[in-house]
Amino acid sequence: MRLNVTNHDRDSANLRYVYPVISRRAGGVSIGVNLNTNNACNFRCVYCQVPGLVRGKAPQVDVELLRAELRAMLRDVVHGDFMERCVPEGVRRFNDVAFSGNGEPTSSPKFLEAVTVVKEVLEEFDQVGKVQIILITNGSLTDRPEVERGIQLMQAINGRVWFKLDSATRAGALAINDSKASVPARLERLERVARLCPTWIQTCLFARSGQPPDETELGAYEDVVRRLRDAGVPIQGVLLYSLARPSLQPEAPELSRLDAAWLEAFAERLRRIPLEVRVTP
Repeated sequence: MRLNVTNHDRDSANLRYVYPVISRRAGGVSIGVNLNTNNACNFRCVYCQVPGLVRGKAPQVDVELLRAELRAMLRDVVHGDFMERCVPEGVRRFNDVAFSGNGEPTSSPKFLEAVTVVKEVLEEFDQVGKVQIILITNGSLTDRPEVERGIQLMQAINGRVWFKLDSATRAGALAINDSKASVPARLERLERVARLCPTWIQTCLFARSGQPPDETELGAYEDVVRRLRDAGVPIQGVLLYSLARPSLQPEAPELSRLDAAWLEAFAERLRRIPLEVRVTP
């Protein structure tokens, strides 16, 4: 199939764990690793595009099947004609292997083993240091010892963490992510991760019932990011983005995309902290 930025179908390659996408934020091909094949997550974000999303954790993972699928995909991407066959001109660049998929990847009991498999397969294809290893996480389980070991291993092989922070208020996190975690607890985990591996804050912003986030939310977010910076937490920057694909959650009719001008205006506020901010409308 021909890939495009609006299609992140986890079954596009007819594999259980591995799927290729064109990432808007990466500007190239990302090979996704889906450890949540049961569509289970411990968050329920209102903008989530996972069909049949349920509360829960990842199932057991067949690590050797993951290895075989990733090896076959890299053989096609690195040595085959995958780019010419499946990717439009202008984005024919292998950017990363990303732990993302249909739920929170760190909920997998095999997360550390999966990171090890990615490292070993990238070594086989001489790609360590040439592509990034990205963990896209809501951060809720990142203080578990085995998860921290996986993140430390990522750091050694050009790893990056994209840590979800869609709101800096408890009410906002409940409304957007259906999460009751306190803001201090979330920020403590964010700091722990940022000291283990280069970490970007990832934030999805959108309008709800036609209204963008209000000043209470924006001000709280700006204040939290400034406090992190002032405290010396080594955050790499912020990734701001809006909706690219329709939500598959009940709240979908309420949600709409924010335009580039709105996102850039908020990004400028954060850049004055100062902090690097990348915007993907």
